[in-house]
Amino acid sequence: MTDRYNIHSQLEHLQSKYIGTGHADTSKWEWLVNQHRDSYCSYMGHFDLLNYFSVAENETKARVRFNLMEKMLQPCGPPADKPDDA
Repeated sequence: MTDRYNIHSQLEHLQSKYIGTGHADTSKWEWLVNQHRDSYCSYMGHFDLLNYFSVAENETKARVRFNLMEKMLQPCGPPADKPDDA
């Protein structure tokens, strides 16, 4: 019993500390936004991936980095309207 409580409290702590880990009320849209933003950050942080994208797109590295930053604002489009609970 104590192991289950301990694991549950550790999971809650992890979810409160890191946004991308999600929680019980995380919507599909929020989860996808976190995934896309994490991917874009990884692409910008790895120099070789940035070089690969710049060669593949025939753009400068600065332009590719700028485009990735622009995509991070709303990577999955605007959020869906939440239904009103009446």
